[in-house]
Amino acid sequence: MKINTDGVLLGATASAENPKTILDIGTGTGVIALMLAQRFPDAQIDAVEIDLPSARTAEKNFRNSNFSGRLTLHQTSIEDFWQQKKHQQYDLIVSNPPFYLDTLTSPKENKTLSKHAVPEFFENLIKTIPKFLASTGSFWLILPPKTASVVKGLAQNSLFLQKEIAVSSFANDLPHRYLLSFGLKQTKTEQASFIIYQDQKVYSLAYQNLLKDFLTIF
Repeated sequence: MKINTDGVLLGATASAENPKTILDIGTGTGVIALMLAQRFPDAQIDAVEIDLPSARTAEKNFRNSNFSGRLTLHQTSIEDFWQQKKHQQYDLIVSNPPFYLDTLTSPKENKTLSKHAVPEFFENLIKTIPKFLASTGSFWLILPPKTASVVKGLAQNSLFLQKEIAVSSFANDLPHRYLLSFGLKQTKTEQASFIIYQDQKVYSLAYQNLLKDFLTIF
């Protein structure tokens, strides 16, 4: 899977107060985990990926990075990972998950696995996250509008929506993604918006400033 806008937006935006332990669910080739390692130099990061080729690439990327001592790749399903880490708590949990619901799947199996999910995936995720999230921790996702609405509904009884960032391509466009941050404590939900382009093929200043420490094009 190539580096994509969703991943870098999540990697540059997700935050928690001085996180020492971070979990990246569905790390792919490890981009988000690497960005978080760069942003939070005191954090130990677990990265989970079920797809073997992606996991091997992530492990190679971790090993060749400046953060190799703080990144651990787990090539397994998230369900099996939960069983292995029953008493672990994380200050920050992030996921750029498979998010297309009720749509045609890709003919390529690995594409299907990485982008398409059944509702039960999110039900199980939302049910399990509170057991592994530290009391002041944050759980961040990036999702398209329809799936974001489903996840917010599922989270009502176990997690509190603390921040919601509507992401649009251009200023006059409707949002096509939402960055959601959940926690265990109820707070007033902070609402924000983010615009990617200021003109055709011209990134907004907000996008450039957010990613200037990660992408060599800025």
